[in-house]
Amino acid sequence: MKLADQTLEKIENGSAVIGVVGLGYVGLPLILGFVGRGFRVMGIDIDRKKIEAIRAGESYIEHIPGGSIAEAVESGKLEVTTDFSEASRPDALIMCVPTPLDEHFEPDLSFVLSTMESLVPHLRPGQVVSLESTTYPGTTDEELRPLIEDRGLAVGTDIFLVYSPEREDPGNPDFSATSIPKVVGGTTGDCARVGQALYQAVVSEVVPVRSTQVAEFTKLLENIYRAVNIGLVNELKVAAERMGIDIWEVIEAAATKPFGFKPFYPGPGLGGHCIPIDPYYLTWKAREYGVHTRFIELAGEINRSMPHWVVQRTMEALNQRSKSVKGSRILLMGLAYKENVDDMRESPTFTLMDELADLGAEVDYYDPHIPEIGPTREHARWTGARSVEWTPENIAGFDCVLLATNHRVFDLAGLLESADLVIDTRNAIARAGLTPREGQVVKA
Repeated sequence: MKLADQTLEKIENGSAVIGVVGLGYVGLPLILGFVGRGFRVMGIDIDRKKIEAIRAGESYIEHIPGGSIAEAVESGKLEVTTDFSEASRPDALIMCVPTPLDEHFEPDLSFVLSTMESLVPHLRPGQVVSLESTTYPGTTDEELRPLIEDRGLAVGTDIFLVYSPEREDPGNPDFSATSIPKVVGGTTGDCARVGQALYQAVVSEVVPVRSTQVAEFTKLLENIYRAVNIGLVNELKVAAERMGIDIWEVIEAAATKPFGFKPFYPGPGLGGHCIPIDPYYLTWKAREYGVHTRFIELAGEINRSMPHWVVQRTMEALNQRSKSVKGSRILLMGLAYKENVDDMRESPTFTLMDELADLGAEVDYYDPHIPEIGPTREHARWTGARSVEWTPENIAGFDCVLLATNHRVFDLAGLLESADLVIDTRNAIARAGLTPREGQVVKA
């Protein structure tokens, strides 16, 4: 029996050990999914704090309950480590590590490559290696395959290399790691066959594609689609505001069309680890083929400009009250990049805070999901800042409250009772059916 069939048999009978490398927003739900299906799982991460938290049955991601982690550990089916030499034990290794951009908006594969380099010395014949990190088409075949084969292991015969992009939507109660369809592409036919079986063991639907490049491009298309449409509606928001038209009313009216229209909504910029970043992986790779992806790049420019536009609107609103941004006390509501989560990766709120502070404003934030700002590479100035206490007296003390992310827990009625000026970037006040005082709320 060839190795592919042996590995396939282990997966299908549930005896395979699953390794997940990178225990963040993607990796942690995945290990819980495999444990829930009865598999033994090994989690590997260089962050010792995450390892210690899991061993203690504690969650470091708000929407993942600690109880599910504790149950997995107590079952004896989950172990975690920082030791990459343990990577020889699992039958499958799934890589869930970040793929950011560098300062020139070019792909930074350092996390993927360093992780692969740490795994390669410990690989053994019969293992599945799957990359889930978003990247440009060709990464799996051009970057990972050579590292494996330089070790003397033949991809497709000894090691089964696949790409299956993550599709996590943190905080969305309607979808989980095991219910979202999984796109899977293999480097060879046997790679594809084994990779599909791996994910079929834990995910309700697997969508096979003919190559890793197709799977890589699929993930980029999904997020470029969102980025471009959000860029479009952000540009229209600026035009509508200058015309005295409420873009939110326009969108809701257009959304009544039962075909040919899907509503997208404007905001203060794009956040999260995917949508602001992923399009640039394709634009970078496309240049290798002489293709200038102007549409994608324009959308990126528009979306990156939105925080500045919101700041300008804030300045205009303060001027109407004979106040300058310099010296004004401004509160940012919502540090997370999206509602109802504790994920602040690439949040446009940071850019808003930076710009307002650079203009001389006294800046604070309020976000019960993020009581304190941890270290970030791009916004180190805010490390250690803490969310203000929500009291009527505190809110009344600010010259302006800028609503950047509309969490479900926010007391919008209380906000209107206490705040003199609200800059609403999410149309939250209107959506809540509240009636502000004349001139109290400015949409931005």
